[in-house]
Amino acid sequence: MFKVIVCEDYEAMSQKAFEVMESVVKQGPVTLGLATGSSPEGLYRYMVEAHKNGLSYKDVQSFNLDEYVGLPRDHAQSYYTFMFEHFFKHVDIELKNIHLPKGEGSLEEVADEYERLLVQNPQDLQLLGIGSNGHIGFNEPGTSFDSTVHVIRLKETTRKDNARFFDSLDEVPHFAITMGIKDIMRAKKILLVASGLNKAQAIKDMLEGEVHEDVPCTILQKHPDVVVVLDKEAASLLKND
Repeated sequence: MFKVIVCEDYEAMSQKAFEVMESVVKQGPVTLGLATGSSPEGLYRYMVEAHKNGLSYKDVQSFNLDEYVGLPRDHAQSYYTFMFEHFFKHVDIELKNIHLPKGEGSLEEVADEYERLLVQNPQDLQLLGIGSNGHIGFNEPGTSFDSTVHVIRLKETTRKDNARFFDSLDEVPHFAITMGIKDIMRAKKILLVASGLNKAQAIKDMLEGEVHEDVPCTILQKHPDVVVVLDKEAASLLKND
């Protein structure tokens, strides 16, 4: 079931998303599923600011959605680096409570171990962005709704969308390791943030389209508690009813 909140702009969207996140963090020991990319950057900024004003993350355990395959953790564009730069190093979350899938080594073993941890530690809240092609995590169109942690070949649309973070398209990895859709759907609550016109069609499909594996985000129609926080551009194709 969706609760859709449309905000004036990216900043207002980020603040509203933080209010949802804060209400969960304050409940005591919680497990958060975290996302990367430009959509949640503002949210993390508010989370860091709240810590400066007394909000503690000591009782938070975190699991990130995904990571590029082949990038070392200290690479500037790894999601490990992203999370430390935008959030972890600025707050009091304990290092032992931080979990991100590794994009190196025996990926089958990495996937199996990460899946085991996810099953043992169900997320109280899963934060999501959304791809212009409707992907959640790096679960690209055609991914099984029953998927667990796996390695996936990234669609060219995804690589082009993410090329702005790299010096060139050639540098964008072709593969990623990601939580599966089944993992995402296990979360008690889902918070999805999206901004910009390039996300408008995916948001429309998610909220108004048929549930189909060709549009992975549509599975969220089957989840009992999804809060969707949008700016006006991302909401621009929705019916006004």
